[in-house]
Amino acid sequence: MGLLLSVRPGRGCTVLEVGGELDMATSPQLREGLQQLVDAGDRQVVVDMAEVGFMDSSGLGTLVVMFKALRDVGGRLCLAAVQPVVHSVLTVTSVDQVIDVYDSVQAAEAELPSTDDATGQ
Repeated sequence: MGLLLSVRPGRGCTVLEVGGELDMATSPQLREGLQQLVDAGDRQVVVDMAEVGFMDSSGLGTLVVMFKALRDVGGRLCLAAVQPVVHSVLTVTSVDQVIDVYDSVQAAEAELPSTDDATGQ
C-alpha cells in the first residue's frame, strides 16, 4: 500500500496530510513530498499524521532529515494528530524532544509565528 499525501493551506502554514504506513517502502514518498514544499518556498509545515497507523525507523529518519532541511532555511516542521503507536516511536527515540508534536493541526497552527512578519520567520 502506498502513502497518501495531500497538501492544503493552513492558518499561517502549509499542512501535509499523510495517510497509510510510514515505512521503508513509503518513506521516500514522504521525503519527496516534503522536499517539494521546501523547494516551493514553504517554511512553516505541519505534518498531519492522523491517518498514519505505523511508522518504522526509516519514517522517523525521513522526518528528522526534513526537519533539519526546513530549519536550515529558517523554517519549521512540526507534527500533529499523531496516533499513540506512532507517538511511542517518537517518545522512545526522543525525537519528540526535537520535533514539536501537537494534539491537532489547530493546536500546531496556534503555535506558529504570526504571518504579519514580512520575513515569514
